Amino acid sequence: QVQLVESGGGLVQAGGSLRLSCAASGNIYRINAMRWYRQAPGKQRELVAVITSGGSTNYADSVKGRFTISRDNAKNTLYLQMNSLKPEDTAVYLCNTDNRGFLDSWGPGTQVTVSS
Repeated sequence: QVQLVESGGGLVQAGGSLRLSCAASGNIYRINAMRWYRQAPGKQRELVAVITSGGSTNYADSVKGRFTISRDNAKNTLYLQMNSLKPEDTAVYLCNTDNRGFLDSWGPGTQVTVSS
């Protein structure tokens, strides 16, 4: 099993930046792709960004050009650099891993609140 813990959320003004981290532990050798999702109150969970084991990335249209996903395999950590934040980015951000045929893992989430 893979355990995930997010950190780095908080309250920021519109236009500001935050960097989220997701530390992985346990059976980390199973991890393939890593993803950031977000869920705002009353809305469906949304895929924000994904990075493959080879480093390829993909982003939701709503965050392209503002967010950057990266991973440090030596530290078993996933990151999300968020710039030019908007109030509509307010959500709980969750880390997710594809564990090569095993069940996906999820972290508990970290709250990001962007004030206007």
